[in-house]
Amino acid sequence: MPDDRSSDAIDAGEFGRWLTEMEAAIAGSGETDVACGSCVGCCSSSQFVHIEPDEVDALAHIPKALLFPAPQLPSGNVLLGYDKRGRCPMLRDDGCSIYEHRPRTCRTYDCRVFAAAGLDLDEPDKQLIAERARRWQFSYADESGRVRHAAVRSAARFLDAHRHDLPRGAVPLSATPLSVLAIGVHRIFLGTTNGPHSGDASQTEPTVEEVRVELVRRRGREPVE
Repeated sequence: MPDDRSSDAIDAGEFGRWLTEMEAAIAGSGETDVACGSCVGCCSSSQFVHIEPDEVDALAHIPKALLFPAPQLPSGNVLLGYDKRGRCPMLRDDGCSIYEHRPRTCRTYDCRVFAAAGLDLDEPDKQLIAERARRWQFSYADESGRVRHAAVRSAARFLDAHRHDLPRGAVPLSATPLSVLAIGVHRIFLGTTNGPHSGDASQTEPTVEEVRVELVRRRGREPVE
């Protein structure tokens, strides 16, 4: 993974630091800090924004008429839709009108996950995000950052290649949740010559069964037979 930059590359930051922050955001204990600039790709790509019941501040700043119950989720979970152009109704010409009060989904969304996992968005209405994601390039403070990045990409490839060998529904079909899942399980793709999963600077590929166990652990239930 060379540091060579194309002319239109955007600095994604140091990978190790970014990964630590992203894992915290996924766990619900932090936010991402994306250098969006003037990009509003995620706000204008026909995306539903999930808002949970405890997000009192966000809910207070969004007209109730724009919200509807989130399918297959407990009561109180709602979605914010988009307009005919695929834009979030809270988006204005000068940016998000509720930026300081935006939902948790918006605070944790980070299109650098695609560059991290080596995946591309191929959905027609997500081209703005895809174009931005292809321009991100990470830097590395040391070799361990490169190894962890390689592990995330290995996890994404493994999950995609073995989805039919793993519990039904455990591996998402779309690139966004698959990228997030690859980040979540990447540690079991790290290892040393002294044994798997010790997290040192070399890499080993786990077995399908080891990945299956990790996915079940993450889902908090027994595997579907």
